[in-house]
Amino acid sequence: MNELERIVARARVQVAERRAAVPIEALPRPVAPPRPFAAALSEPGLSLIAEHKRRSPSAGLIREGARLEDVVGAYERAGARALSILTEERGFGGSLDDLRRARAASALPILRKDFIVDEYQLVEALAGGADAILLIVAAIDQSLLERLHARARELGLAALVEVHDARELAVAVALGPELIGINNRDLTTLRVDTERTHELLGLVPSGVVTVAESGFRTRPQLERLAAAGVDAVLVGESLMRAPDIEAACRELTGVAV
Repeated sequence: MNELERIVARARVQVAERRAAVPIEALPRPVAPPRPFAAALSEPGLSLIAEHKRRSPSAGLIREGARLEDVVGAYERAGARALSILTEERGFGGSLDDLRRARAASALPILRKDFIVDEYQLVEALAGGADAILLIVAAIDQSLLERLHARARELGLAALVEVHDARELAVAVALGPELIGINNRDLTTLRVDTERTHELLGLVPSGVVTVAESGFRTRPQLERLAAAGVDAVLVGESLMRAPDIEAACRELTGVAV
């Protein structure tokens, strides 16, 4: 069993436990309708999705003692156009409480970054204040992917459909998605190849918002993505590790103090 299979299996168990404790119909109603996530990424120039990430299976603890409100506040001041909040607990140290806190602390639209395997998680995301969810093609079968993508639309949630190769991209395109994420990290080995975005970009249909994920950390890398026609880039670990998070974010966005 590879790393992705282990994480997905764990996600299924954890969802079943939460559903048993709080049935889907008992989940709280959202405090406000979802904000326009895709529209935020479609603004002129390369949009930055800045990620709050406590730890990772490959890197361990990233920034001990960091206060979420301080991190997302720095991102917002520095010109990020959206937030990504990791809510997976065991491998990444996140929680649904992180999602709620981010919603209370920032006006930016928020992606719930997690391994979505069940409709229950969509309703959780909406209740917690998410505006978008992540659907990983490699993590679920096509039938479930189609159902979750359709249900997200019904709920008003944007769905970032994540792919890693041309076969997965073809599956994603068949959904008629608004957003496609190209992840440069192979989730079975955790290796990163930033050329993957450039190799697959030409296969993304016109009009679909494209997000580059994993391995990007410098201004020249982002300038190359923008020149290639990428709409947005998701950056997390390098920002979370920076001595000055706001300054590091401004370096990527080009927003002056």
